[in-house]
Amino acid sequence: MKEKIKIASGQGFWGDLIDAPYHQVTKGDIDYLVMDYLAEVTMSILQKQKNKNPELGYAKDIPELMRRILPIITSKNIKVITNGGGVNPVACAKAVMKVAKELDIKNLKIGVVLGDDIKDQIDELVKNGAPLNNMETDEPICTVSDKILSANVYFGAFPIVEALQKGADIIITGRTTDTGLTLAPMIYEFGWRNTDYNLLSAGTVAGHILECGAQSSGGNFLGDWQAIPNMAEIGFPIAEAYPNGDVIITKHQNTGGRVSFETVAEQLLYEIGDPKSYITPDCVADFTSIKLEDLGNDRVKMYDVKGFSETKFYKVSCSYSDGFSAVSTLTYSWPQALTKARVADEILRKRLANLLLQFDEIRTEFVGYNSTHGPLAKELNENDINEIMLRVAVRSHDYKSVERFGKEIAPLILTGPPAVTGFAGGRPKPSEVVAYWPALISKKLVNPIIEIMEL
Repeated sequence: MKEKIKIASGQGFWGDLIDAPYHQVTKGDIDYLVMDYLAEVTMSILQKQKNKNPELGYAKDIPELMRRILPIITSKNIKVITNGGGVNPVACAKAVMKVAKELDIKNLKIGVVLGDDIKDQIDELVKNGAPLNNMETDEPICTVSDKILSANVYFGAFPIVEALQKGADIIITGRTTDTGLTLAPMIYEFGWRNTDYNLLSAGTVAGHILECGAQSSGGNFLGDWQAIPNMAEIGFPIAEAYPNGDVIITKHQNTGGRVSFETVAEQLLYEIGDPKSYITPDCVADFTSIKLEDLGNDRVKMYDVKGFSETKFYKVSCSYSDGFSAVSTLTYSWPQALTKARVADEILRKRLANLLLQFDEIRTEFVGYNSTHGPLAKELNENDINEIMLRVAVRSHDYKSVERFGKEIAPLILTGPPAVTGFAGGRPKPSEVVAYWPALISKKLVNPIIEIMEL
Protein backbone atom coordinates (compact mmCIF):
# COMPACT_ATOMS: atom_id res chain seq x y z
CA MET A 1 0.00 0.00 0.00
CA LYS A 2 1.28 3.45 -0.89
CA GLU A 3 1.70 6.04 1.86
CA LYS A 4 -0.09 8.62 -0.26
CA ILE A 5 -1.19 9.33 -3.83
CA LYS A 6 -1.67 12.56 -5.74
CA ILE A 7 -4.78 12.87 -7.88
CA ALA A 8 -4.92 15.93 -10.15
CA SER A 9 -8.01 17.50 -11.66
CA GLY A 10 -7.56 18.22 -15.36
CA GLN A 11 -11.00 19.36 -16.53
CA GLY A 12 -14.15 20.62 -14.81
CA PHE A 13 -16.39 20.37 -17.88
CA TRP A 14 -16.16 19.92 -21.63
CA GLY A 15 -14.83 23.29 -22.73
CA ASP A 16 -12.57 23.95 -19.75
CA LEU A 17 -8.98 25.21 -20.17
CA ILE A 18 -7.44 23.01 -22.85
CA ASP A 19 -3.92 23.28 -21.44
CA ALA A 20 -4.85 22.39 -17.85
CA PRO A 21 -4.21 18.63 -18.17
CA TYR A 22 -0.86 19.26 -19.81
CA HIS A 23 0.17 21.58 -16.99
CA GLN A 24 -0.93 19.04 -14.38
CA VAL A 25 1.33 16.33 -15.80
CA THR A 26 4.32 18.62 -16.45
CA LYS A 27 4.52 21.13 -13.60
CA GLY A 28 4.90 18.67 -10.75
CA ASP A 29 4.58 15.07 -9.64
CA ILE A 30 1.18 13.36 -9.69
CA ASP A 31 -0.01 9.76 -9.79
CA TYR A 32 -3.42 10.20 -11.43
CA LEU A 33 -4.99 12.70 -13.79
CA VAL A 34 -8.80 12.77 -13.62
CA MET A 35 -10.90 14.68 -16.12
CA ASP A 36 -14.62 15.37 -15.83
CA TYR A 37 -16.19 16.30 -19.16
CA LEU A 38 -19.86 15.52 -18.62
CA ALA A 39 -22.99 17.39 -17.61
CA GLU A 40 -26.61 16.42 -18.20
CA VAL A 41 -26.96 18.55 -21.34
CA THR A 42 -23.59 17.28 -22.62
CA MET A 43 -24.96 13.75 -22.91
CA SER A 44 -27.75 14.86 -25.24
CA ILE A 45 -25.29 16.82 -27.38
CA LEU A 46 -23.02 13.81 -27.64
CA GLN A 47 -25.94 11.52 -28.48
CA LYS A 48 -26.93 13.82 -31.34
CA GLN A 49 -23.37 13.69 -32.64
CA LYS A 50 -23.35 9.90 -32.46
CA ASN A 51 -26.70 9.71 -34.29
CA LYS A 52 -25.12 11.63 -37.18
CA ASN A 53 -21.82 9.74 -37.05
CA PRO A 54 -21.49 6.38 -35.20
CA GLU A 55 -17.78 7.12 -34.68
CA LEU A 56 -18.54 10.19 -32.55
CA GLY A 57 -20.35 10.74 -29.25
CA TYR A 58 -17.36 11.47 -27.01
CA ALA A 59 -15.39 14.57 -26.03
CA LYS A 60 -13.44 15.21 -29.23
CA ASP A 61 -10.72 17.10 -27.33
CA ILE A 62 -9.41 13.86 -25.84
CA PRO A 63 -7.45 12.33 -28.76
CA GLU A 64 -5.50 15.54 -29.41
CA LEU A 65 -4.90 16.00 -25.69
CA MET A 66 -3.52 12.47 -25.55
CA ARG A 67 -1.21 13.27 -28.43
CA ARG A 68 0.37 15.90 -26.17
CA ILE A 69 0.48 13.97 -22.91
CA LEU A 70 0.81 10.27 -23.79
CA PRO A 71 4.63 10.34 -23.96
CA ILE A 72 4.68 12.17 -20.62
CA ILE A 73 2.23 10.01 -18.72
CA THR A 74 3.80 6.78 -19.94
CA SER A 75 7.29 7.92 -18.91
CA LYS A 76 6.05 9.14 -15.52
CA ASN A 77 3.62 6.25 -14.97
CA ILE A 78 0.66 8.59 -14.53
CA LYS A 79 -2.73 6.95 -14.93
CA VAL A 80 -5.59 8.85 -16.58
CA ILE A 81 -9.28 8.50 -15.71
CA THR A 82 -12.03 10.33 -17.58
CA ASN A 83 -15.75 10.15 -18.21
CA GLY A 84 -15.17 11.89 -21.55
CA GLY A 85 -16.25 8.73 -23.35
CA GLY A 86 -19.76 10.16 -23.15
CA VAL A 87 -22.17 7.96 -25.08
CA ASN A 88 -19.42 6.25 -27.08
CA PRO A 89 -16.47 5.35 -24.85
CA VAL A 90 -15.35 2.54 -27.17
CA ALA A 91 -14.92 4.95 -30.09
CA CYS A 92 -13.04 7.31 -27.79
CA ALA A 93 -10.72 4.52 -26.67
CA LYS A 94 -10.10 3.50 -30.29
CA ALA A 95 -9.23 7.10 -31.16
CA VAL A 96 -6.72 7.21 -28.29
CA MET A 97 -5.27 3.86 -29.40
CA LYS A 98 -4.80 5.26 -32.89
CA VAL A 99 -2.88 8.22 -31.46
CA ALA A 100 -0.75 5.87 -29.33
CA LYS A 101 0.18 3.82 -32.41
CA GLU A 102 1.15 6.96 -34.31
CA LEU A 103 3.38 7.94 -31.39
CA ASP A 104 4.82 4.41 -31.22
CA ILE A 105 3.67 4.00 -27.60
CA LYS A 106 4.10 0.39 -26.44
CA ASN A 107 2.39 -1.77 -23.79
CA LEU A 108 -0.60 0.53 -23.30
CA LYS A 109 -3.82 -0.73 -21.73
CA ILE A 110 -7.05 1.25 -21.99
CA GLY A 111 -9.97 0.28 -19.79
CA VAL A 112 -13.47 1.07 -21.04
CA VAL A 113 -16.49 1.15 -18.72
CA LEU A 114 -19.76 0.39 -20.53
CA GLY A 115 -23.32 -0.50 -19.58
CA ASP A 116 -24.53 2.93 -18.51
CA ASP A 117 -26.36 3.65 -21.79
CA ILE A 118 -29.91 2.28 -21.43
CA LYS A 119 -31.60 4.35 -24.16
CA ASP A 120 -32.51 1.28 -26.22
CA GLN A 121 -33.60 -0.74 -23.17
CA ILE A 122 -36.19 1.61 -21.65
CA ASP A 123 -39.30 -0.30 -22.74
CA GLU A 124 -37.83 -3.60 -21.56
CA LEU A 125 -36.72 -2.12 -18.25
CA VAL A 126 -40.18 -0.68 -17.61
CA LYS A 127 -41.69 -4.11 -18.27
CA ASN A 128 -39.23 -5.61 -15.78
CA GLY A 129 -40.38 -3.33 -12.99
CA ALA A 130 -38.33 -0.14 -13.44
CA PRO A 131 -40.95 2.61 -13.86
CA LEU A 132 -38.29 5.32 -14.38
CA ASN A 133 -40.78 7.90 -13.13
CA ASN A 134 -39.60 11.50 -13.08
CA MET A 135 -38.03 12.09 -9.66
CA GLU A 136 -39.50 15.61 -9.47
CA THR A 137 -43.00 15.16 -10.92
CA ASP A 138 -43.57 11.38 -10.60
CA GLU A 139 -44.73 11.28 -14.22
CA PRO A 140 -44.22 7.90 -15.95
CA ILE A 141 -41.52 7.87 -18.59
CA CYS A 142 -43.99 6.60 -21.19
CA THR A 143 -45.18 10.22 -21.54
CA VAL A 144 -41.88 11.12 -23.21
CA SER A 145 -40.43 7.76 -24.28
CA ASP A 146 -40.88 8.54 -27.98
CA LYS A 147 -38.85 11.75 -27.54
CA ILE A 148 -35.90 10.35 -25.56
CA LEU A 149 -32.53 11.54 -26.83
CA SER A 150 -30.28 9.93 -24.23
CA ALA A 151 -30.63 7.80 -21.09
CA ASN A 152 -27.62 6.99 -18.94
CA VAL A 153 -27.09 5.41 -15.55
CA TYR A 154 -24.68 7.09 -13.15
CA PHE A 155 -22.13 4.43 -12.24
CA GLY A 156 -19.72 5.05 -9.38
CA ALA A 157 -16.10 4.30 -8.59
CA PHE A 158 -16.03 0.51 -8.43
CA PRO A 159 -16.18 -0.25 -12.19
CA ILE A 160 -13.14 2.03 -12.54
CA VAL A 161 -11.46 0.15 -9.70
CA GLU A 162 -12.02 -3.09 -11.59
CA ALA A 163 -10.39 -1.60 -14.68
CA LEU A 164 -7.41 -0.52 -12.57
CA GLN A 165 -7.16 -4.02 -11.13
CA LYS A 166 -7.00 -5.33 -14.71
CA GLY A 167 -3.97 -3.16 -15.36
CA ALA A 168 -5.52 -0.25 -17.25
CA ASP A 169 -3.27 2.78 -17.75
CA ILE A 170 -6.07 4.94 -19.13
CA ILE A 171 -9.72 4.49 -18.21
CA ILE A 172 -12.49 5.94 -20.34
CA THR A 173 -16.06 5.73 -19.08
CA GLY A 174 -19.53 6.77 -20.04
CA ARG A 175 -21.77 8.40 -17.43
CA THR A 176 -19.74 7.96 -14.25
CA THR A 177 -20.30 10.24 -11.27
CA ASP A 178 -17.90 13.18 -11.10
CA THR A 179 -16.80 12.12 -7.62
CA GLY A 180 -16.19 8.50 -8.66
CA LEU A 181 -13.29 9.52 -10.89
CA THR A 182 -11.30 10.65 -7.83
CA LEU A 183 -12.57 8.06 -5.37
CA ALA A 184 -11.59 5.09 -7.55
CA PRO A 185 -7.79 5.52 -7.26
CA MET A 186 -8.07 5.71 -3.47
CA ILE A 187 -10.07 2.48 -3.31
CA TYR A 188 -7.59 0.77 -5.60
CA GLU A 189 -4.37 2.02 -4.01
CA PHE A 190 -5.43 1.79 -0.36
CA GLY A 191 -7.54 -1.37 -0.50
CA TRP A 192 -10.68 0.27 0.84
CA ARG A 193 -13.68 -2.06 1.00
CA ASN A 194 -17.16 -1.29 -0.26
CA THR A 195 -18.33 -1.19 3.37
CA ASP A 196 -15.73 1.37 4.53
CA TYR A 197 -18.33 4.09 4.37
CA ASN A 198 -16.35 6.78 6.17
CA LEU A 199 -13.36 6.26 3.89
CA LEU A 200 -15.53 6.10 0.78
CA SER A 201 -17.22 9.32 1.87
CA ALA A 202 -13.86 11.01 2.37
CA GLY A 203 -12.85 10.06 -1.16
CA THR A 204 -16.23 11.21 -2.44
CA VAL A 205 -15.82 14.61 -0.80
CA ALA A 206 -12.34 14.90 -2.31
CA GLY A 207 -13.88 14.13 -5.69
CA HIS A 208 -16.49 16.81 -5.15
CA ILE A 209 -13.74 19.34 -4.42
CA LEU A 210 -11.86 18.40 -7.60
CA GLU A 211 -14.80 17.91 -9.96
CA CYS A 212 -15.17 21.57 -11.01
CA GLY A 213 -11.51 22.09 -11.82
CA ALA A 214 -10.10 25.45 -10.75
CA GLN A 215 -13.31 26.41 -8.95
CA SER A 216 -11.64 25.14 -5.76
CA SER A 217 -8.31 26.83 -6.46
CA GLY A 218 -9.55 30.39 -6.84
CA GLY A 219 -11.67 30.39 -9.98
CA ASN A 220 -15.25 31.66 -9.80
CA PHE A 221 -14.54 32.61 -6.17
CA LEU A 222 -17.13 34.77 -4.41
CA GLY A 223 -14.83 35.89 -1.60
CA ASP A 224 -11.94 38.29 -2.05
CA TRP A 225 -11.63 37.29 -5.69
CA GLN A 226 -9.51 40.29 -6.64
CA ALA A 227 -6.79 39.04 -4.30
CA ILE A 228 -6.46 35.71 -6.14
CA PRO A 229 -3.00 35.85 -7.77
CA ASN A 230 -2.25 35.24 -11.44
CA MET A 231 -5.61 33.84 -12.55
CA ALA A 232 -4.35 33.90 -16.13
CA GLU A 233 -2.16 30.90 -15.23
CA ILE A 234 -4.42 29.38 -12.59
CA GLY A 235 -3.41 26.00 -11.23
CA PHE A 236 -5.98 23.24 -11.06
CA PRO A 237 -6.45 21.43 -7.72
CA ILE A 238 -4.71 18.26 -6.60
CA ALA A 239 -5.90 15.84 -3.91
CA GLU A 240 -3.04 14.42 -1.87
CA ALA A 241 -4.79 11.38 -0.41
CA TYR A 242 -3.84 9.13 2.52
CA PRO A 243 -5.00 5.61 3.48
CA ASN A 244 -6.81 6.85 6.63
CA GLY A 245 -9.10 9.11 4.58
CA ASP A 246 -7.27 12.37 5.19
CA VAL A 247 -6.88 14.47 2.06
CA ILE A 248 -4.84 17.59 1.47
CA ILE A 249 -6.09 19.80 -1.33
CA THR A 250 -3.26 21.66 -3.03
CA LYS A 251 -1.91 22.67 -6.46
CA HIS A 252 1.43 22.84 -8.22
CA GLN A 253 3.64 25.51 -6.65
CA ASN A 254 4.52 27.30 -9.88
CA THR A 255 0.93 28.07 -10.87
CA GLY A 256 -1.51 30.89 -10.22
CA GLY A 257 -4.67 30.81 -8.17
CA ARG A 258 -5.04 29.97 -4.51
CA VAL A 259 -6.04 26.98 -2.40
CA SER A 260 -7.37 28.19 0.93
CA PHE A 261 -9.99 27.34 3.53
CA GLU A 262 -12.35 29.76 1.78
CA THR A 263 -11.90 28.47 -1.79
CA VAL A 264 -12.31 24.85 -0.71
CA ALA A 265 -15.25 25.56 1.61
CA GLU A 266 -17.05 27.43 -1.15
CA GLN A 267 -16.65 24.52 -3.55
CA LEU A 268 -18.01 22.14 -0.90
CA LEU A 269 -21.33 24.01 -1.05
CA TYR A 270 -21.65 23.54 -4.79
CA GLU A 271 -24.69 21.43 -5.86
CA ILE A 272 -24.98 19.31 -2.73
CA GLY A 273 -28.70 19.39 -1.85
CA ASP A 274 -29.13 17.89 1.63
CA PRO A 275 -25.68 18.34 3.25
CA LYS A 276 -26.24 15.39 5.59
CA SER A 277 -27.13 13.08 2.72
CA TYR A 278 -24.95 13.49 -0.36
CA ILE A 279 -26.00 10.41 -2.31
CA THR A 280 -23.67 8.63 -4.71
CA PRO A 281 -23.67 5.05 -6.06
CA ASP A 282 -20.81 4.24 -3.65
CA CYS A 283 -21.96 5.75 -0.35
CA VAL A 284 -23.96 8.54 1.28
CA ALA A 285 -21.62 11.24 2.56
CA ASP A 286 -22.39 13.55 5.47
CA PHE A 287 -21.05 16.95 4.47
CA THR A 288 -21.83 18.37 7.91
CA SER A 289 -19.08 16.16 9.35
CA ILE A 290 -16.30 17.57 7.17
CA LYS A 291 -13.44 19.31 8.92
CA LEU A 292 -11.05 21.67 7.12
CA GLU A 293 -7.70 23.01 8.29
CA ASP A 294 -5.77 25.60 6.32
CA LEU A 295 -2.12 24.54 6.46
CA GLY A 296 -0.91 27.56 4.50
CA ASN A 297 1.11 27.57 1.27
CA ASP A 298 -1.91 26.46 -0.81
CA ARG A 299 -2.57 23.38 1.31
CA VAL A 300 -5.91 22.64 2.98
CA LYS A 301 -6.44 19.47 4.97
CA MET A 302 -9.85 17.77 4.76
CA TYR A 303 -10.52 15.07 7.37
CA ASP A 304 -12.92 13.29 9.75
CA VAL A 305 -15.61 12.74 7.10
CA LYS A 306 -18.48 10.45 8.05
CA GLY A 307 -20.73 8.47 5.76
CA PHE A 308 -23.34 5.76 5.42
CA SER A 309 -24.17 2.81 3.20
CA GLU A 310 -25.13 3.35 -0.41
CA THR A 311 -28.74 3.17 -1.60
CA LYS A 312 -30.21 0.33 -3.68
CA PHE A 313 -30.66 2.57 -6.70
CA TYR A 314 -28.69 4.21 -9.45
CA LYS A 315 -29.71 7.62 -10.72
CA VAL A 316 -30.66 7.76 -14.38
CA SER A 317 -30.17 10.93 -16.40
CA CYS A 318 -32.44 11.15 -19.44
CA SER A 319 -32.86 13.92 -21.96
CA TYR A 320 -35.74 14.33 -24.36
CA SER A 321 -36.86 16.66 -27.13
CA ASP A 322 -39.34 19.24 -25.85
CA GLY A 323 -40.08 21.67 -28.65
CA PHE A 324 -38.12 24.59 -30.09
CA SER A 325 -36.69 27.91 -29.00
CA ALA A 326 -35.06 31.02 -30.42
CA VAL A 327 -33.27 34.00 -28.90
CA SER A 328 -32.48 37.42 -30.30
CA THR A 329 -31.08 40.73 -29.07
CA LEU A 330 -31.11 44.44 -29.84
CA THR A 331 -29.17 47.17 -28.04
CA TYR A 332 -30.64 50.58 -27.21
CA SER A 333 -28.46 53.55 -26.29
CA TRP A 334 -28.76 56.63 -24.09
CA PRO A 335 -30.92 58.64 -23.55
CA GLN A 336 -33.79 56.59 -22.05
CA ALA A 337 -32.16 53.32 -23.04
CA LEU A 338 -34.25 51.22 -20.64
CA THR A 339 -37.49 52.91 -21.65
CA LYS A 340 -36.72 52.31 -25.32
CA ALA A 341 -35.98 48.63 -24.69
CA ARG A 342 -39.22 48.18 -22.71
CA VAL A 343 -41.32 49.84 -25.42
CA ALA A 344 -39.64 47.69 -28.08
CA ASP A 345 -40.55 44.60 -26.06
CA GLU A 346 -44.17 45.72 -25.83
CA ILE A 347 -44.32 46.34 -29.58
CA LEU A 348 -42.82 42.93 -30.32
CA ARG A 349 -45.20 41.08 -28.01
CA LYS A 350 -48.24 42.83 -29.52
CA ARG A 351 -47.12 41.93 -33.04
CA LEU A 352 -46.60 38.28 -32.04
CA ALA A 353 -50.08 38.22 -30.47
CA ASN A 354 -51.64 39.79 -33.57
CA LEU A 355 -50.10 36.99 -35.64
CA LEU A 356 -51.80 34.38 -33.37
CA LEU A 357 -48.49 32.57 -32.82
CA GLN A 358 -48.36 29.80 -30.23
CA PHE A 359 -45.73 30.03 -27.50
CA ASP A 360 -45.28 28.11 -24.28
CA GLU A 361 -43.16 30.96 -22.96
CA ILE A 362 -41.87 34.38 -23.97
CA ARG A 363 -39.08 35.65 -21.75
CA THR A 364 -37.58 39.13 -21.85
CA GLU A 365 -34.39 40.30 -20.16
CA PHE A 366 -32.89 43.75 -20.11
CA VAL A 367 -29.17 43.05 -20.01
CA GLY A 368 -27.46 45.72 -17.95
CA TYR A 369 -30.49 46.00 -15.68
CA ASN A 370 -32.22 42.75 -14.69
CA SER A 371 -30.79 39.79 -16.64
CA THR A 372 -28.98 38.51 -13.53
CA HIS A 373 -31.27 39.51 -10.66
CA GLY A 374 -34.65 39.45 -12.44
CA PRO A 375 -37.47 40.89 -10.29
CA LEU A 376 -34.99 41.68 -7.50
CA ALA A 377 -33.24 44.27 -9.67
CA LYS A 378 -33.65 47.84 -8.40
CA GLU A 379 -34.91 50.59 -10.67
CA LEU A 380 -32.08 52.62 -12.17
CA ASN A 381 -31.78 56.29 -12.98
CA GLU A 382 -32.04 56.32 -16.77
CA ASN A 383 -29.59 59.20 -16.96
CA ASP A 384 -26.93 56.81 -15.59
CA ILE A 385 -27.55 54.06 -18.15
CA ASN A 386 -25.40 54.22 -21.27
CA GLU A 387 -27.02 51.27 -23.01
CA ILE A 388 -29.40 48.37 -22.49
CA MET A 389 -29.51 45.11 -24.43
CA LEU A 390 -32.99 43.77 -25.05
CA ARG A 391 -32.88 39.98 -25.13
CA VAL A 392 -36.07 38.10 -25.99
CA ALA A 393 -36.44 34.31 -26.05
CA VAL A 394 -39.41 32.21 -27.09
CA ARG A 395 -40.22 28.55 -26.62
CA SER A 396 -42.91 26.52 -28.35
CA HIS A 397 -43.79 23.07 -29.65
CA ASP A 398 -44.88 24.79 -32.87
CA TYR A 399 -41.83 25.17 -35.10
CA LYS A 400 -43.50 27.71 -37.40
CA SER A 401 -44.29 30.07 -34.51
CA VAL A 402 -40.66 30.07 -33.40
CA GLU A 403 -39.49 30.56 -36.97
CA ARG A 404 -41.82 33.54 -37.47
CA PHE A 405 -40.59 35.13 -34.22
CA GLY A 406 -37.16 35.29 -35.83
CA LYS A 407 -38.58 37.40 -38.64
CA GLU A 408 -40.05 40.00 -36.27
CA ILE A 409 -36.80 41.21 -34.66
CA ALA A 410 -35.07 43.12 -37.46
CA PRO A 411 -38.19 45.17 -38.33
CA LEU A 412 -38.01 46.77 -34.88
CA ILE A 413 -34.91 48.64 -36.03
CA LEU A 414 -36.88 50.93 -38.35
CA THR A 415 -40.37 50.51 -36.88
CA GLY A 416 -39.65 50.92 -33.18
CA PRO A 417 -37.83 53.21 -30.72
CA PRO A 418 -34.72 55.07 -31.94
CA ALA A 419 -30.99 54.65 -31.32
CA VAL A 420 -30.85 50.89 -31.76
CA THR A 421 -27.94 48.68 -32.80
CA GLY A 422 -26.51 45.24 -32.17
CA PHE A 423 -28.49 43.13 -34.64
CA ALA A 424 -26.01 40.78 -36.26
CA GLY A 425 -25.78 37.26 -37.58
CA GLY A 426 -29.10 37.29 -39.44
CA ARG A 427 -32.48 36.07 -38.28
CA PRO A 428 -32.39 33.70 -35.30
CA LYS A 429 -33.21 30.13 -36.28
CA PRO A 430 -35.28 27.72 -34.16
CA SER A 431 -33.23 25.26 -32.15
CA GLU A 432 -34.39 22.10 -30.41
CA VAL A 433 -35.24 22.36 -26.72
CA VAL A 434 -33.69 19.54 -24.71
CA ALA A 435 -35.42 18.80 -21.41
CA TYR A 436 -34.10 16.81 -18.44
CA TRP A 437 -35.72 13.68 -16.99
CA PRO A 438 -34.15 12.37 -13.74
CA ALA A 439 -35.14 8.90 -12.55
CA LEU A 440 -34.03 6.00 -10.36
CA ILE A 441 -33.38 2.37 -11.25
CA SER A 442 -32.63 -0.66 -9.11
CA LYS A 443 -28.97 -1.63 -9.16
CA LYS A 444 -30.07 -5.20 -9.82
CA LEU A 445 -31.31 -4.25 -13.29
CA VAL A 446 -28.12 -2.68 -14.63
CA ASN A 447 -24.56 -4.00 -14.71
CA PRO A 448 -21.38 -2.17 -15.68
CA ILE A 449 -19.16 -3.83 -18.28
CA ILE A 450 -15.40 -3.45 -18.28
CA GLU A 451 -13.39 -4.03 -21.44
CA ILE A 452 -9.62 -3.79 -21.83
CA MET A 453 -7.91 -2.74 -25.05
CA GLU A 454 -4.20 -3.45 -25.35
CA LEU A 455 -1.48 -2.10 -27.57
